[in-house]
Amino acid sequence: MADLKLGKLPNRTPVKLTLSIMPDVEDALGDYVAIYNARNFAEASPADLGAAMLEQFLLNDREFVAARKVLLAERQELDPRSAGPKGREAKG
Repeated sequence: MADLKLGKLPNRTPVKLTLSIMPDVEDALGDYVAIYNARNFAEASPADLGAAMLEQFLLNDREFVAARKVLLAERQELDPRSAGPKGREAKG
């Protein structure tokens, strides 16, 4: 049986974000959660997996990663105390 692209989720402290998605995306996400939970003997929620999927998408978008490095460097030049977005440390 092939592994899913999304591995086991690490422990994390979430920041609340509300998204609106289309019904077909909700159905697909629900199916992904069911398959993920069955294969990993887990009890992850759609919110857990949706957040992890979004993180993986952002980390694997090479153009975004490169542009973000420039943005963070510019932000650092303007305000050396600014480590990242909204004062949080930037990742990667």
